[in-house]
Amino acid sequence: MKIIAALLVHTALVALPAHAAELPKLTLAIGSHKIVAEVAAAPDDRARGLMQRFSLQPDHGMLFVFERAEPLAFWMKNTFIPLSIAFIGADGKIINIEDMQPQTEDTHWSKGPARYALEMRKGWFAERGIGPGATVQGLPAGR
Repeated sequence: MKIIAALLVHTALVALPAHAAELPKLTLAIGSHKIVAEVAAAPDDRARGLMQRFSLQPDHGMLFVFERAEPLAFWMKNTFIPLSIAFIGADGKIINIEDMQPQTEDTHWSKGPARYALEMRKGWFAERGIGPGATVQGLPAGR
């Protein structure tokens, strides 16, 4: 019986989504709006992003951090939450914001070199009047 119980626990742990291991979090601000962002800085974490998630808490998102500013492209394969993505330059200013539909392979590009990308629930930026040129505070420092 103990062997069966151990196998069930092992199977349940193996079946947990990759996000079961929590990513570091930080608090960002855009004007008076605060965001709790999970930080995806390692290549594997950036590749996984918000895949296999079905919800986001209010004012929570994911910040993707890259080594240098460059053109960035994102898609929504295996992502179930409609999202808006803000591409952010090394200076902390939003370059452009794109709305993304779940479970698509449509590519969404930055309109210039971006060092960061911030994914939030779809419409989050528009609902708060945040657009290109707004400054994101609290971003990790460059290397």
